[in-house]
Amino acid sequence: MNASAFLPLRFVSQYQYRLWGGGKLHTQLGKDCPSEGMGESWEISAVDGFPSVINGGAWEGKSLPEMINEFPEEILGKKCIARFGNTFPLLIKFIDARLPLSVQVHPNDDLANKRHNCNGKNEMWYILDADPDAELILGFNQNMDPERYAKLLAEDRIEEVLHREKVNAGDVINVPAGLIHAIGGGVLLAEIQQSSDVTYRVYDFNRIDAKTGKKRDLHTLEAIDALDFSAKTTHKIHYKKQDNQPVSLVSSPYFTTQLIQLKAGNACENNTMDSFCVLMCVEGNVVLEYAQQAFSIGLGQCLFLPAILGNYRLQGEGIMLSVTV
Repeated sequence: MNASAFLPLRFVSQYQYRLWGGGKLHTQLGKDCPSEGMGESWEISAVDGFPSVINGGAWEGKSLPEMINEFPEEILGKKCIARFGNTFPLLIKFIDARLPLSVQVHPNDDLANKRHNCNGKNEMWYILDADPDAELILGFNQNMDPERYAKLLAEDRIEEVLHREKVNAGDVINVPAGLIHAIGGGVLLAEIQQSSDVTYRVYDFNRIDAKTGKKRDLHTLEAIDALDFSAKTTHKIHYKKQDNQPVSLVSSPYFTTQLIQLKAGNACENNTMDSFCVLMCVEGNVVLEYAQQAFSIGLGQCLFLPAILGNYRLQGEGIMLSVTV
């Protein structure tokens, strides 16, 4: 199909209740969702049972997997297909943690394929907002081993060996598979991850889910084979913003993320596309100009650019995350 038939795509957000969820998806990002208890907004997904559906335009109502099945190279690009096949390899979401998430770990590809016949989960976070003294759990604060880990869990003392870091708006964190981690209360973030929903919950602060009246399941034994037991000091990514120039944040076999800070009166142009691109607005309001049309991207919104698109131009005042493979 001719490239002129394709335009940037918007998708319907999918909201997920979580016992730790708050109201910032609604109050700060303007999401059309309940003002309490919504922990996640899945923006672009091909996860089984949760396919993203196009919002507006000629293909309104069609799902992302349907579009890929019909136009694989046009949507994903040859580079993506060669690496991941005819499937969207990522899950793009916003997370609002009113309370801390469970302490958890994700398996790598090998373990996830062996156990679940699916991808593992490497991910990254961009912090949009953080309450004073908000923190993350990122790894162990000392070298561990499976036996000591199991003993501390059994004694309800695992928190003693978890590494905690204060966090602020604008921080970027890499979260590789195998890293024990948790998002602390009072954190609003954008998450980019492999297309996987496999999580091993290690510790949940002995909480009761108000909806079920029960504690949530733990995956103590499953997590042992997935965990990296070495001590970690930090997983924050140090970067320096440059006006109207892409700055690399993460470059991995799973995804590549750049930050683009736009200043009013200037523009950033992209002239090469050999893969799809997802634009996430994490501050301000940006306009994408393509084929003599303008597409606004406000705070908390995403725009999917099919691989077949040609040159486009960004202008406005804000901060974008540009995600591709």
